[in-house]
Amino acid sequence: QDAPGGLWNLTWRTGLDEYGETVHCSMYRDLFSNGPKEALEFPEYTFMDHFGKEIPSRPPRPVLYDYLKGYWRFLGIEEKDVLVKHSVKEVSYDDARKTFSVTVKNLVKNEEYSQEFDKVLVAAGHFSTPHVPTFPGIETFDGRVLHAHDFRNAREFTGKNCLLIGASYSAED
Repeated sequence: QDAPGGLWNLTWRTGLDEYGETVHCSMYRDLFSNGPKEALEFPEYTFMDHFGKEIPSRPPRPVLYDYLKGYWRFLGIEEKDVLVKHSVKEVSYDDARKTFSVTVKNLVKNEEYSQEFDKVLVAAGHFSTPHVPTFPGIETFDGRVLHAHDFRNAREFTGKNCLLIGASYSAED
């Protein structure tokens, strides 16, 4: 990605990015949180601390993204401290040194390098690979079949008849 934020960093891209890496973002333009803000806020940095006023219980995506950026500033993390346009290629643990070796690829320079760390947080993106079910007739359907993971904006569906089928969180979307 071009900026920190993970899934909350909206991109128009789906499938693969310009470097051939999987686009993990499932966010879309008008997304609202599917969980209440009261369950999402950090106790040491509340929504009231950030916005200075009450906000709706289920805020829209840009509001949550802004809150996260404020939390990073609160922690002293600057955007320059976060690698962007890099992809993690390997993580290994050295028992003798009690450290992790993390190999990343700088996608712009097409170069790999490794660094050592005491701790590693794994954000595996287990919801980033869509499951598209098959059922009789889908192969002859003349319309568009689209998983919520690749949905970015409802405007293309204005004035059209749509059938929505789903389960779990993508069904909410």
